[in-house]
Amino acid sequence: MGITGHDGTGSNGIVAEISLPEEVYTDPAAFIKAVREGLSGRVIKQVISALSTDRDLFVRLLETDSGNLLHFYKLKILGRAKSEAVLDTLKLYVETEKAFRGREIGQEWLHIEVPALSGSRPVDSLDTFTGREMVRQVLWKISYGEPNG
Repeated sequence: MGITGHDGTGSNGIVAEISLPEEVYTDPAAFIKAVREGLSGRVIKQVISALSTDRDLFVRLLETDSGNLLHFYKLKILGRAKSEAVLDTLKLYVETEKAFRGREIGQEWLHIEVPALSGSRPVDSLDTFTGREMVRQVLWKISYGEPNG
């Protein structure tokens, strides 16, 4: 079963728009390898294009301003820390698509106020590791239910 389609099985999701191996999103060893190699400027440009509605998120992740994104598109390789932050955020987008069985509904959810996140929008928490983990926990509960205490 694929990880990216409208129905969670096809290739209309974010993974199809970014030239990274699909394993990066599902296999920890492939993820680590990609982090160590660093992301190219071409991949950064693809990410920003594919997720243009969340451009500000990637501006925060890359610790820059919107006018300087062009600099990142021209980089041969992004450093490890920023590569890891971008890849982890992409993984979360893929997980959101999977949880909601489609990109459009997943994207909508990322932009609504979620009570389980103290009323904040998930997308507003994705620029930090802890924020991404909080959003992942909520996605897990949506996908699998609240664990019994």
